Amino acid sequence: MSSAAPVNPERAAGAATPAGTLAYAARFQGRAAAGHFREIAGGLVLSSIGIGTYLGEPDEKTDKGYADAVAAAAEGGINVIDSAINYRHQRSERSIGAAFRALSAKGFTRRELVICTKAGFLTPDGEMPGDASQYFAREFLERGVFRPEEVAAGCHCMAPSYLADQIERSRRNLGLDTIDVFYLHNPETQLGEVPRAEFNRRISQAFEFLESAVKERKIGAYGLATWNAFREDPKAQGFLSLEEIAQMARNVGGESHHFRFVQLPFNLAMPEALTRPNQAVGGKAMPMLTAARTLGVTIVASAALLQGQLTRNLPPFVRTALGLAGDSALALQFARSVPGLTTALVGMSRVQHVEANLALVAVEPASREQVLKLFESKT
Repeated sequence: MSSAAPVNPERAAGAATPAGTLAYAARFQGRAAAGHFREIAGGLVLSSIGIGTYLGEPDEKTDKGYADAVAAAAEGGINVIDSAINYRHQRSERSIGAAFRALSAKGFTRRELVICTKAGFLTPDGEMPGDASQYFAREFLERGVFRPEEVAAGCHCMAPSYLADQIERSRRNLGLDTIDVFYLHNPETQLGEVPRAEFNRRISQAFEFLESAVKERKIGAYGLATWNAFREDPKAQGFLSLEEIAQMARNVGGESHHFRFVQLPFNLAMPEALTRPNQAVGGKAMPMLTAARTLGVTIVASAALLQGQLTRNLPPFVRTALGLAGDSALALQFARSVPGLTTALVGMSRVQHVEANLALVAVEPASREQVLKLFESKT
């Protein structure tokens, strides 16, 4: 079967709902510890751990591994599922679609699961074409999906027409009518090529389009998935102010805008969202997590285990502070326990990875005092 073909062109109706996600949490009453499920603004209930689908080869073995892992995660107490259209050339989204169909057959409903994806990077379909430039020219330029000047760094576009194209492809890949959270993927990529004023114009145009996608129920909410943008020094070229981004959303969507999520790296080696007061709200300097709470934005952590680098050789003071055995469990416990952070994403491409991380579902998140003790020990 061609890897470029969607597994199933039919799409499941509906979206995650407050009642549905609350019912999902109720499935695990007596098994999930207090604090594993968190209610966010708008009423959705999210698990403290989410499954990511980034790494791996674009092949059928990895496709199946992710499909089985996503299904196992949802069956075990994880209802936040994260992807991007460029992950493994659209194949990770298709693996999630396969997992959702398997879960539906076991009685799980669309409204219980919070399914998230991203777009912005140019991506091929299923595998890397022999001539990528020719493929993108045929697939996008010749069809008028974007203009050459709308592509930055040779790989990134957030023109509304391109985002519309990507959302349709993602909905088809996932087999869903509605994507619960749609992120602009690393928009700061463009700041190396376009002036700040032009960047802001592009973000505003993208937000205006995304508000229309919410009205059409193609997405439930939107946000930014970044790497450095919200962690850097304010003077850095790629820095983004959350207050300014939120104002852009208000300008196009009013006070009831749907810019509600930010995804950024947060882990033991990259704690800037908690420790670095690089954001300002109302003229007051504060860390990103505080700024997000002030502005009503939900924070989701990526790279909770730093792509496996934090699964070994952690210093003894981490175990002393958090009181768990195993470096993977310690690193994930830290990421999901920090106040102001809702869900910590972990890449899990095999069921064995899922089973190991599901052990934390039955463990209460670390207390504020334990987290502070960790930082005191570090210093």
